[in-house]
Amino acid sequence: MKKILITILTIAATTMYGADKKIVLIAGRPSHGPGDHEHRAGCLLFQKCLNSVPGVTSVVYSNGWPTEPNAFDGAAAIVIYSDGGGGHPAIQGDRLKVLDELMKKGVGFGCVHYAVEVPKDKGGKEFLNWIGGYFETDWSVNPFWEAEFTKFPNHPVTRGVKPFKMRDEWYYHMRFQENMRGVTPILSALPPANTLNRPDGPHENNPYVRQSVLTNKEPQHLMWVYERPDGGRGFGFTGGHSHKFWGNESFRKVVLNAILWIAKVEVPENGLDCVVTEEDLTGNLDPKGQPKPKTTPKPVPKN
Repeated sequence: MKKILITILTIAATTMYGADKKIVLIAGRPSHGPGDHEHRAGCLLFQKCLNSVPGVTSVVYSNGWPTEPNAFDGAAAIVIYSDGGGGHPAIQGDRLKVLDELMKKGVGFGCVHYAVEVPKDKGGKEFLNWIGGYFETDWSVNPFWEAEFTKFPNHPVTRGVKPFKMRDEWYYHMRFQENMRGVTPILSALPPANTLNRPDGPHENNPYVRQSVLTNKEPQHLMWVYERPDGGRGFGFTGGHSHKFWGNESFRKVVLNAILWIAKVEVPENGLDCVVTEEDLTGNLDPKGQPKPKTTPKPVPKN
């Protein structure tokens, strides 16, 4: 009787949370200074939390695009946390074509921080179709500022997320689907005027963003989810510059919830709870900026 009860509970848990869901986490190569753009450490933290959900398995590929030919076999979702722009791992070679075939199969797709940026003419159209929006140069901006989030939409991704504020490199003024079709903003805030103090440039400032923020006072969407017409799902999250930020429960939870959601796994009622330790925030950092070991010169033998 006890074994039967355990089996029933296991089946119930698997049904609730999803069965045999594989999530592929692509961590970009090391960049920036110690503690920043810690793609590998961030993906390993995501993996720890995601693998606590019954029926979910996540796999981390470090240093960019997977080299294994079967890396995406059976994937329910793919998440990229990496540098972007012209060096984005998704736009090299024929990878956009590879991703397009996966998207046509309904695979979810998510991008974190710099990974939301791709060139307009190489990846821009695809990202609009896959995650609903992206960082477009000469349109979007990337200042550091403190964003405060006090209200959230009624959506599975916001389950258990409480009001919080965080100073981060929050990109904003994203290029979204026309009329926000299929896009649901998740985290929105009005940037302060001092985020537009930098001279105009490809990432810094432009007349369009000044019109939106300074004149029209339009809240900017810093995280969003997208439901594709074919039933697939995507999300973009513009924060995540420093690894330490993942220590904030709501900051972390909203992204974990989004990963489950794009994989079509039922998000728990209180969101994905996960204990994050000091080791999680310091133990997997890339060895960046460490001083070279000192060498003691060998004595010169006397003649």
